Amino acid sequence: MLLKLQQIIVKPGHQTLLKDITWQQLENILEEMGEKRAARISYSHGWLEIMVPLPEHEKDKEYIGDLVKILLEKLQIDFEALGSTTLKNERMRQAVEPDTCFYIQNQAAVIGKNRLDLNIDPPPDLAIEIDITSRTRFDNYEILGVPELWRYTQKGLEISLLQQGKYIKSESSPNFPDIPIIELVNEYVQQCLTIGRSQAIRNFRTLIANNIMSV
Repeated sequence: MLLKLQQIIVKPGHQTLLKDITWQQLENILEEMGEKRAARISYSHGWLEIMVPLPEHEKDKEYIGDLVKILLEKLQIDFEALGSTTLKNERMRQAVEPDTCFYIQNQAAVIGKNRLDLNIDPPPDLAIEIDITSRTRFDNYEILGVPELWRYTQKGLEISLLQQGKYIKSESSPNFPDIPIIELVNEYVQQCLTIGRSQAIRNFRTLIANNIMSV
């Protein structure tokens, strides 16, 4: 007896792992789930994880996404923010939905695109994952060739850079050279949680206007 997708219930903060999922089944599942949904997917060589984030997960995603957008705009760097767009490559048998992602160096290649196919499109220059809850560790981003991955955990921000096909930890971001990104993100998120997003954004805009723009 085959299960239907609507029979699978995933509570916020939890994940369900399905095995032996073909690429066509993945495509069918994505179509059935639709674009407007809370769940995120991660797929690798037949294994499919469906995860529903907690509210604090979504808040942190928005906070960090705001920070990146403000920085890019202040530095007058062209970019495209594609949010949780599904990144997939059928040849590599990989698909993943980041919490948010940005095209920076490759922004011109994705202007106007709502769906991506990494068989032909470049991967995002920066992907961001909020790991407040544990997730299955597929190596999707490495295999898909995403050059920079941020993971925000309960310990703060971690930056990983792709070098020779493997991620290595870094204390800095090549997308924001000479800017203390880890320190800024950690402080900014904490401010959002203590004084609220609006005041934290005002503080951050003042900070970068007075300091970062002169770097």
